[in-house]
Amino acid sequence: MNPYATAGWESFFVAEVGAAAALTGLLFVAVSINLSKVLAFPQLPGRAAETLLMLVGVLITSSFCLVPGQPQMVLGAEVLAAGLVVWIYPMTIQRRTPPVPNAPRHWMVTRVLTHQIGVLPSVVAGVSLLAGVGGGLYWLAAGALLSFSGGILNAWVLLVEIQR
Repeated sequence: MNPYATAGWESFFVAEVGAAAALTGLLFVAVSINLSKVLAFPQLPGRAAETLLMLVGVLITSSFCLVPGQPQMVLGAEVLAAGLVVWIYPMTIQRRTPPVPNAPRHWMVTRVLTHQIGVLPSVVAGVSLLAGVGGGLYWLAAGALLSFSGGILNAWVLLVEIQR
């Protein structure tokens, strides 16, 4: 299969759009159920926004891949632009988030790594599509699956861990 053309990838990207939409809905439910608790912790609204961006990033990039007849360079530019927004904006949120007093360091490390591991493959995919070398859509597939893993982890924190 050609990793630089979307032909043959349609079923995968249709599944990713559906999964991203479902997980985004789960996130909204998690936040709405626990809204008062989420707002009580200065770190959690940002974490919810980061997670939303990560999942919507998969939704958007997978949707771009479903546009028929799109030139590889255009798709690469779209994927790269979406990847950069979903990569940079949450880093800004993380930098501006006040630290949790007396919190274990691994809390913030996990939050940052979850975001980076989920989103950076999309940035690499965009560059790879533009360059025509380096794996192309396989990076996007990895990024989508890692973003789902991070989104589920963060939704768990916002739905269950916040209750402890």
